[in-house]
Amino acid sequence: MFSTDNIEGLPFLSILIFAPLIAAAFATFLSDDRLVRWWALGMTTAVAIFSANLYIRFDSSTAVFQFVETHSWIPALKINYTLGIDGISLLLVLLTTLITPLCVLASWTYIKVRVKEFMIALLVMEGAMIGVFSALDTVLFFVFWESMLIPMALMIGVWGGPRKIYASIKFFIYTMAGSVFLLVAIIAIRLQTGSFDLQATMGHPFTHGFQTWVFAAFFISFAIKVPMFPFHTWLPAAHVEAPTAGSVILASVLLKMGTYGFLRFGLPVTPWAATHFAPALMWLSVAGIIYGGLAALAQSDMKKLVAYSSVGHMGFCTLGIFALNVQGIEGATLVMINHGVTTGALFICVGIIYERLHTRDLAKSAGIGKFMPILATFLGFFCLSSLGFPGTNSFIGEFLVLAGGFKVSTLLVLCAVPGVVAAAAYNLRMLQRLVYGGTNNPDHTGTADLNFREIITLTPLLGFVLWIGLNPQPFVRIMHESVVHLLQQVGR
Repeated sequence: MFSTDNIEGLPFLSILIFAPLIAAAFATFLSDDRLVRWWALGMTTAVAIFSANLYIRFDSSTAVFQFVETHSWIPALKINYTLGIDGISLLLVLLTTLITPLCVLASWTYIKVRVKEFMIALLVMEGAMIGVFSALDTVLFFVFWESMLIPMALMIGVWGGPRKIYASIKFFIYTMAGSVFLLVAIIAIRLQTGSFDLQATMGHPFTHGFQTWVFAAFFISFAIKVPMFPFHTWLPAAHVEAPTAGSVILASVLLKMGTYGFLRFGLPVTPWAATHFAPALMWLSVAGIIYGGLAALAQSDMKKLVAYSSVGHMGFCTLGIFALNVQGIEGATLVMINHGVTTGALFICVGIIYERLHTRDLAKSAGIGKFMPILATFLGFFCLSSLGFPGTNSFIGEFLVLAGGFKVSTLLVLCAVPGVVAAAAYNLRMLQRLVYGGTNNPDHTGTADLNFREIITLTPLLGFVLWIGLNPQPFVRIMHESVVHLLQQVGR
């Protein structure tokens, strides 16, 4: 029996999930690489345009899940195909549909072999990622969670750099290890509640001991995915070896699955344990902010620099989440969106430079801004955004996180300041080296500036950098009621 409370009876979320999967199936019958590229771009763009319906029709005045769809999947085990989104998951679904067509464009000339297989992997990942942010049944969530693992591992292992097999296996092992703990937690909750329905488990009166063990399992699984310090060691290798689109997907969407897991599972399902361990996890987040900033400052490889910066930025996410107040969680959600936009854009810029110079070394790329002024302009905005410059998108998110953190501990927030200073240092250092360089720069004569396709790829991301930075209220309004309701669940 299928039911939906959607306007006009359209299963919006199912369409967004299965359209990329159906497109991937059709792509298997295409033999021409150019046709495959256009097919993938057309379908991902159509999905992005269709996803605007969610934003237009979303009612931000309520915290209830919207666009809900329910279908009996495995009746014997009481497993249902249940989808729905609130203000938090809506933003992440829209981020996913925005980033995917840009990944197709960024791979247009970068991927030269097995183009069809690459585009199929990208389409499958898009469907799985939207499913993760939409699932309201814990088994369905786990299925989507695991479904993105194989395509991402293949993307690194087949189209990656010189150490692609090592990076792919490391990514696979880490993610699989975390998934085992998530599955154990889901089964334990099922034995206690008799249901896999995520909404039914929220607010269930679990004992403190049970919550402790389940939250520990959630923590290991989600901390690896974020990744939180010290579970981050798989990330630099995966980013460095992955193709440009793989790095963008990793940074923009996959890392957010970990922080989303804390918001959707850790806080509402095990509220006592989340509250009990929050101070320790906030200090761990501060350690990640400082470590990520200092590690990025020490890098000469641009991709490694941006990869380590992700550790620091995601530290702000977990810091805001475990502040357990409205400013902290709203700030953390904004940081998730902003990091997806800004860091994804930086990886695309690095990929553009690599396509021309065949190096990611800062010294060998020094002074390229003289020959690529359009790229230098984009790069300037994205670096300022990454360091949290006022007027760019990252500023408001980090500001709200720090405001929420101050309500918990002034000392804790002050300890995070070196990480903020380091972010300014490594971003400005990279920008200065690439745009101006020194007195003895390599000869980049004849290096072509951005073409039309590359400008089209970066322009939407720059638009969001300025839109969120100058007018964040529409994004805050969408999530506000959901955040307030989440904190009420934690309070209970």
